[in-house]
Amino acid sequence: MCCTLRFNSYICKLKNVFYYSKTYPIMKVLILQASPRANGNTAWMAEEYKKAAEAAGHEVTLVNVSKMKIAGCLACEYCHNKGNGACIQKDDMQELYPLMAEAEALVLAAPIYYFTLNAQIQAPIQRMYCVNKPAKVTKMALLVSSYSPGVYDGAKAEFRDICNYWGAENMGAVTAKIDEQKTEETKQKVVTLAGMLK
Repeated sequence: MCCTLRFNSYICKLKNVFYYSKTYPIMKVLILQASPRANGNTAWMAEEYKKAAEAAGHEVTLVNVSKMKIAGCLACEYCHNKGNGACIQKDDMQELYPLMAEAEALVLAAPIYYFTLNAQIQAPIQRMYCVNKPAKVTKMALLVSSYSPGVYDGAKAEFRDICNYWGAENMGAVTAKIDEQKTEETKQKVVTLAGMLK
């Protein structure tokens, strides 16, 4: 009985992937999760987005950038001179550059501690300066959590400007203040946002 249920579940997943692959193109999705809290609210939102996107058949990579050693941009211009597009700093950002180069959809997941996206997500964003913009990203989404309400304008404005400069579709943002975190309503908003990967 148990094996039958597992087999039926596997077949359903295959049918789901087949349906979406025939209806919509499969996308390579990269999620940059920037919360240092392993079981925090932002991490939860990123995981729910990942599960929803994978259920729709997309190829999803989730990277916890808060655990990486990524320094800020030095504005030394090495990348635009001798570096020919390569950053002079050889830190963990070197692991992200290939992922960013192949991503077709990019999701930024970050907590707001003090009126804008946290430092852990800012570093990899700023370090994209050396390549100007990701080569294949056509869609972007934002997931943000905070304790207080009314602190999202700065993060949304920065995200909007990045989308505009990179020429990527702004699929929107899901925000979650303290009483909205890890709720079914927020989960459905995240699932709906993931459903825009078409």
